Amino acid sequence: MPKQAQPSLTSSVINSLRQRFRNWAFRRTVETGTVELNQRRIYILPTRQGVGFGFVLVLMLLGDINYNLSLGYVLTFLLATASGMSMLHAFRNMAKIEIRAGHIEPVFAGEQAYFVFYFNNPGKLDRHQLHLHDDNGHHTVFDLPAQQHAEIQLALPATQRGWMDSERLTLYTDFPFGLFHAWTYIHFDVRCMVYPKPAAAQPLPLTSAQNGSGNLPAAGDEDFSGLRNYVEGDALPRIAWKALAREQGLQVKQFAAQQGQALWLNWAQLPDIAVERKLEVLTRWVLDSDAQGLLYGLRLPDGEVAPQNNPSHRAECLQRLALFGMSTT
Repeated sequence: MPKQAQPSLTSSVINSLRQRFRNWAFRRTVETGTVELNQRRIYILPTRQGVGFGFVLVLMLLGDINYNLSLGYVLTFLLATASGMSMLHAFRNMAKIEIRAGHIEPVFAGEQAYFVFYFNNPGKLDRHQLHLHDDNGHHTVFDLPAQQHAEIQLALPATQRGWMDSERLTLYTDFPFGLFHAWTYIHFDVRCMVYPKPAAAQPLPLTSAQNGSGNLPAAGDEDFSGLRNYVEGDALPRIAWKALAREQGLQVKQFAAQQGQALWLNWAQLPDIAVERKLEVLTRWVLDSDAQGLLYGLRLPDGEVAPQNNPSHRAECLQRLALFGMSTT
C-alpha cells in the first residue's frame, strides 16, 4: 500500500513546486482598470507539434545536405519561414487587446459564478481562437472581430459562501497552426459574493410583536397566505387536510404576518444545530419572507438588520449571512 501512495505524493510535490515556480517566474500583481497586452505581458513557446515540426525540418535539412537537393532546400526553408510567421501571428493575435473586468452578480453556494470581462480589439485584424481558463480547467473560447469589443463570461463553481476570487486566469492562443503557444496572465481585483445555499422548504417562524427578548411567540390571528409542500417536522394542525382529500398531496398552510407587524428572523429561534445549517435555514427564511412581501428583520449574534422589505434589504440580509464569522475585508 505505501508503494502505491508514493507516486501520488511525488506527483503532488512536483505540481506544488511547478506552481511555485510559475508564480515566481510570471508574478503579476492584482490589477484594476483596463489592461493592455503588450510584448512585456505576452509569452511564447513552441507547442509539442511545433517541437515535432522543428525536428522534421532538421531531418529534411540533413537530407538536403546529404543528397544536395536544391528543391529540397527550397521546401525546407519555405516551411521554416512559415513556422517563423506562425510565431509572429500567434503574438499578433493577442497584442494590443484591451481587457477590463465587469460587474459580477451574487450567487448562492452550489451555483455557477459568472465572472464578466470586456475584451476590446482596437486593431484592424480579427483575433481568433482565444482561450480563457483558470487553473482548475474551467474555460471558454471566443473570437474577437477587428475594432469591436465583446463581453466574455467565465463560469466558475461557487463551492462555499463568502467572497469568491477568480484567482489568476490564463488567456492563450495557438493560432494559426498550433505550432506556438502564446499566453498571458490576468488577475483583476474583482470578487463575487456567494450567499449560503438555501435550505429546503422551511416554515417561517410564528409572528408577533417584539417582546424584548428576541423570541417570537405565536399570534392567534395570522392571515392565511397559501400552501406549500409538507416538510418533516411541520405541526399537524397546519396540515391542509382538505387538500389531501382532494388528492393534491400532503401540504401545509402558510400564514403571513399582519400588516405593519415585523417578522424577526432570529438566530436564537433555531435549535442547537450546526452553524452552516442555521445559515442555510435563515437564508431560506429571508427568501420566503421577501417573496411573500413581509416586513422582516434579521437578528444574528454579531448584530441585526432592521425590518424592511425591498431588494437592497434582501441583499444586505443575504450578505450578512454570507459573511457571518468571516472577515469583511
